[in-house]
Amino acid sequence: MEATRALWILSCVWISWVQGSRLKTPALPIQPERDPMISKGLSGCSFGGRYYSLEDTWHPDLGEPFGVMHCVMCHCEPQQRSRRGKVFGKVSCRNMKQDCPEPTCDDPILLPGHCCKTCPKGDSERKEAESLFEFFQEKDDDLHKSYNDRSYITSEDMSSRDSKTEFVALLTSVRDSWLPSSSGVARARFTLTKTSLTFSITYQRMNRPSVISFLDSDGNTAFEFKVPRTDTNMICGVWKNLPKSHLRQLEAEQLIVSMATEDNRKEELEGKIIKHRALFAETFNAILTSEEMHSGMGGIAMLTLSDTENNLHFILIVQGLIQHAEKPSVKVPVRVKLLYRQHLLREIRANISAEDSDFAEVLSDLNSRELFWLSRGQLQIAVETEGQNPRQISGHISGKTSCDTLQSVMSSGSALTPVKTGGVGSAVFTLHQNGSLDYQVLVAGLTSAVVGVTIEMKPRRRSKRSVLYDITADYSPAGEKGSGRAMGACGRVEARHIHMLLQNELFINIATSEHLEGELRGQIRILPYNGLDARRHQLPVPLAGHFVSPPVRTGAGGHAWISVDEQCHLHYEIIVNGLSKSDDASINAHLHGLAEIGEMDDSATNHKRLLTGFYGQQAQGVLKDLSLELLRHLDEGTAYIQVSTKMNPKGEVRGLIHVPNSCEFGSRGEVVEEVEFDDLVFVRDPAEVKKDPHTCFFEGEDHAHGSQWTPQYNNCFSCTCQKKTVICDPVICPVLSCPHTIQPEDQCCPVCDEKKEAKEKALVEKVDQSNQEGCYFEGDQKMHAPGTTWHPFVPPFGYIKCAVCTCKGSTGEVHCEKVTCPALTCSRPIRRNPSDCCKECPVEDTPPLDDDEMMQADGTRLCKFGKNYYQNSEYWHPSVPLVGEMKCITCWCDHGVTKCQRKQCPLLSCNNPIRREGKCCPECIEDFMEKEEMLKMAEKKKSWRH
Repeated sequence: MEATRALWILSCVWISWVQGSRLKTPALPIQPERDPMISKGLSGCSFGGRYYSLEDTWHPDLGEPFGVMHCVMCHCEPQQRSRRGKVFGKVSCRNMKQDCPEPTCDDPILLPGHCCKTCPKGDSERKEAESLFEFFQEKDDDLHKSYNDRSYITSEDMSSRDSKTEFVALLTSVRDSWLPSSSGVARARFTLTKTSLTFSITYQRMNRPSVISFLDSDGNTAFEFKVPRTDTNMICGVWKNLPKSHLRQLEAEQLIVSMATEDNRKEELEGKIIKHRALFAETFNAILTSEEMHSGMGGIAMLTLSDTENNLHFILIVQGLIQHAEKPSVKVPVRVKLLYRQHLLREIRANISAEDSDFAEVLSDLNSRELFWLSRGQLQIAVETEGQNPRQISGHISGKTSCDTLQSVMSSGSALTPVKTGGVGSAVFTLHQNGSLDYQVLVAGLTSAVVGVTIEMKPRRRSKRSVLYDITADYSPAGEKGSGRAMGACGRVEARHIHMLLQNELFINIATSEHLEGELRGQIRILPYNGLDARRHQLPVPLAGHFVSPPVRTGAGGHAWISVDEQCHLHYEIIVNGLSKSDDASINAHLHGLAEIGEMDDSATNHKRLLTGFYGQQAQGVLKDLSLELLRHLDEGTAYIQVSTKMNPKGEVRGLIHVPNSCEFGSRGEVVEEVEFDDLVFVRDPAEVKKDPHTCFFEGEDHAHGSQWTPQYNNCFSCTCQKKTVICDPVICPVLSCPHTIQPEDQCCPVCDEKKEAKEKALVEKVDQSNQEGCYFEGDQKMHAPGTTWHPFVPPFGYIKCAVCTCKGSTGEVHCEKVTCPALTCSRPIRRNPSDCCKECPVEDTPPLDDDEMMQADGTRLCKFGKNYYQNSEYWHPSVPLVGEMKCITCWCDHGVTKCQRKQCPLLSCNNPIRREGKCCPECIEDFMEKEEMLKMAEKKKSWRH
């Protein structure tokens, strides 16, 4: 009734003000004026005795005693043109009351200056806080889409957001740990895209962590990320190919993220990963820490400004501030303070509990000084408990920090007056915590000299741009005609503009002498972090129609990040802008060599590779099998990236790329085509042959499920991969019977001294010289000298103490036998250690044993493969129907489970490898010819001796 009465009064006053209007008393919602109101020959709207420009929005002020109608939003929108081309304005007002979220409490209240009722302080749950952010995030399309800003017309704005899910975590000191409590606090932000989880972590009051771990619901390590050493407090990473089980746990908020240091002050933080809709609207944040040592307290704040008013909305999540009591659900009063250099500006009282310690609030009507301090990162937010021994955490508010990239592609097709010039602009921005904004702008292919470089809002009317910052003074021509760059910083970015920047609401405009309103224009957008570091260390390569041969006068433009990793795999990320909708569905990207030749026809496939994964206006991917020729052109800077469309199939935009690399032998990930099996296959039976997708990532390398290897960090360990879990066991050395032993530096186990040592060294040298003597054991994949003994390594169980293997002289045979356990006289023998082979009698129990209990070592299971049975640790070549015996694959019985592995082939450096009949691995033809000659010489020498 109150809203109906207020709107009825508004409609009556409106009619009395607008003389000559044909409106009758309108029904709810308020109807727009039908007759255009023209004031002094200008295009716009007249409302209540005031004049508004086209695209202006406002809350109508009806004066005393009615005041400002906060639940009504009016908009001056362009109507039709007159005969002289003049644009008339039309006022459209709508009731915003219907968009208010439903409060979750029983007795909501209406705060002064607000339209929507909210719950009293301290009574709101997280669900209400999220709806508060969601309310301010949802913008009305009619009010925020410009009639001639093409960046708002494309479908890329919301499509990428819909396919991503945001998460956040507050990391504080680990509870119930043997380590002392830490004062460190960290905030982690996550973005899930399909099966990849990227993360940005910032931390305070602790040294740089060495490892980030993700723990599943059972407390097991699901993924580890080694933190690179840098001087910043930002950690960027990605967890790729999450299994479905971990995806479900992530959605159910059951995953834990932890981080630990390796220094003398061993510290560990952890926190639960949770969803939070406030992340969509967040433009400012803060990490709250305590001045106390080893406090274990911390918090994070997510903040945003209202779109139309200077209200600062925030959500606080705190941990450890409220002491755990017998009743953790009991509410405790706290004070939330807004400070400037320890001077109290504002204070809010709230109630929180140990089990529900997050809450949302609003700081209304920030004045100009508070907004200035907010933009400079000088405002401080603090939370303090009340009572005799108050506990406090606090932190400075700054613009949102993350591993994402602020960038813009400027094209002539996105200009306020779209044209097709073939030029391009590329810009990268960095927002600092003190509010300064660094920028690096490159332009190329312009038709005339640059006369203006500006950062702007969307225009409020056709003939007037909304310029915020003019950076033309930093621009200087460079290179060929029509090219140049601008590098510098905006030192005084306002808080409102920081908010708009992080909401993708600002633009960069390039004006030239032939196009004074702008030849190039692009929206400044946040490009989410995707795990590639190229963005952080290099500028993108501009892509323009001007660089195509012959040049193409297109309205499109783009830029790309290109890098080559240690495996000689090429990673690419391409952004384009200004393409028409008909072009979006048929975009391809090609990487060419021999750029100096110019245009290459479609038959030139030797140096042209199709880059897959181009969707809409953004593409990214990896190319693993690059040719040596193409890698050489990348190294020399004679390669270029090209984007083609249906309208220009031979290239619409292009850019020259230079990627220094040392890949003399081509990509190291080149795969030899095999159709029978993958490089690593585990089978239980021919009818059940399946690929196992579970692989392990360890020390920068991928290891297949079931594979075994020696880690780089310690040669005396052996590791195995079991369903994405790496298990590393130390080498277990057998007991030596000799009285004196020594520990060689190059071996893991001690050896007998004196004669046995000399004999062993002689045998080892003999093996090294002839490479014919000695034993190669498949379990640990190592060469053993004749006469040596060892415990066998059996994946996935590690070293087996119940067996001892011996290398039999120069025959090269490995003989393994079961350890014979002594007969015991007790009725209940025990195994003192899990890794012990034999049981023993406890001190107090010595009754005689039954005959059935004489077997001390547990019996092993046989393996069935096809129609045959195999003993444990027995090896064989599998026979598959229609294929026959596959000698390049070796299977073994592992405690009842059949496992098979293809022979590992060495990496070749030649361009044309060959595969001989009966051989498992390809080889270089040069090496083959050399071996043939050596064999012939050996045969001749034998004939000479006889």
